[in-house]
Amino acid sequence: MTIAATTTFTSSELLTVVSSRHLAGKRRVFAGVGLPTLAVALAQATTSPDIEMVYESGVCGAHPPRLPQTIADSPLATGAEAILSMSALFGYVLQGGYIDVGFLGAAQIDRWGSLNSTVIGDYEQPTVRLPGSGGAAEVMANSAEVFVVLRRHDPHSFVDTLDFCTSPSPIRARRLDPLVRTRGRGVTTVITDLGVLTAGADGELELTAVHQGVQIEDVLAATGWPLKVGADVAVTRAPTASELGLLRTEIDPTRVYLR
Repeated sequence: MTIAATTTFTSSELLTVVSSRHLAGKRRVFAGVGLPTLAVALAQATTSPDIEMVYESGVCGAHPPRLPQTIADSPLATGAEAILSMSALFGYVLQGGYIDVGFLGAAQIDRWGSLNSTVIGDYEQPTVRLPGSGGAAEVMANSAEVFVVLRRHDPHSFVDTLDFCTSPSPIRARRLDPLVRTRGRGVTTVITDLGVLTAGADGELELTAVHQGVQIEDVLAATGWPLKVGADVAVTRAPTASELGLLRTEIDPTRVYLR
């Protein structure tokens, strides 16, 4: 993929740029480390200068001098607008409805936006044991909406049935218990190396954009359920030289997350 004849970019750079553009107009983002952190940093420098980054460790309004490598990395405290206890963060900020976007990753996602970040395979004897929920289940239930970024779009990640449901979508939660309280819409946007999926009116994910050089058939073949296709599937704009320059020279010059 190219911007011009002399400019190429990686999948990580593409995912970060497309994610940052979707953050335009958002105010407060509960960000995981990795590509979500990169996307928020790029959005601060481009589409959303007033965006506020919130971390699970209790840091609100983070302005780290370098990219954090964990949610509790010491640079997060430098210049932060507030540092709360985790109980205060979850009890008052997240459950209080002050998060506009929860920005998550996962190992698996289903058509309704439920996420698995616990195990691949059988729970007792898994093929892979993953970190688990952390705060993801609370982020899913209480953020106004959730963005998910996945480096790999294939039938192992986009599955009809999750190996384990770590973070149930509001739709799944209410199906299991009609009285369950969920504040937000759940997953509204999924950015992958093939394109962008968004939640339709019924909450089911559908294909709404592909990246340059990707065909709709490629995405359908890489999805583990009969994926709905939007009426007008767009083609995402390639990263600009300006966006790539910010990522490579200012935001992540040592390529902590850019691969």
